[in-house]
Amino acid sequence: MSPESQPNLLLDLMSAGNRPTRGVTTVRFETVVPVGLDEAFAFFSNAANLERLTPPWVNFRIRTPLPIQMREGALIDYRISIYGVPLPWRTRIDVWEPGVRFVDRQVAGPYRWWRHEHLFEVHPQGTRVIDQVDYAPRAAALSSWLVRRDVGRIFAFRQGALASLLTEARS
Repeated sequence: MSPESQPNLLLDLMSAGNRPTRGVTTVRFETVVPVGLDEAFAFFSNAANLERLTPPWVNFRIRTPLPIQMREGALIDYRISIYGVPLPWRTRIDVWEPGVRFVDRQVAGPYRWWRHEHLFEVHPQGTRVIDQVDYAPRAAALSSWLVRRDVGRIFAFRQGALASLLTEARS
C-alpha cells in the first residue's frame, strides 16, 4: 500500500454518518474582534488561516492544495495529531453565506459527528465572531471528558489568536 493511499483508506474507515440522535454536545464560543465584518469574514474565507488559529499541539495541517475556493460543497482535507497519533480529517462546507455565516461538517475524521457553524455579526467594537459546534466523540464512554476539555482548549486558543492575527494583519 502506498503512503498516498493510506489517508484515503483511513478516511473511509473514519467516515461520519448522520447526526446521532444521542450523545451530541453543543458548545458556543464568542469573541469580538476589532475589525469590520467584511474583513473578519475575508480572514475566515482564506482556509490557510485555519492553521494559524489552531494550537500547535494539534499539529494541524491542510492537505488540500491552496488556495481553496471556499464555497458550498467544497471538500477540505487536513491532518491533525491527537496525543501523538496522526489522523486524517475531511470536512465539507455545507453552507456558505458571505458576510453572515458558513458551516463545515466532518465527512470523515476523529469524531463520530462534527458540525461547526461560524457566525459573524456587526458589533460596536468591530465584529462578533461566534463558533457553535455540535460534536459527538468516538468511543464516547471513554473519551467524552477528554474531548470536552480539548475542544475547550482549542477554542480558547482560537479566540486569543484571532484578535491578535486580525490586528496584526491591519498593521
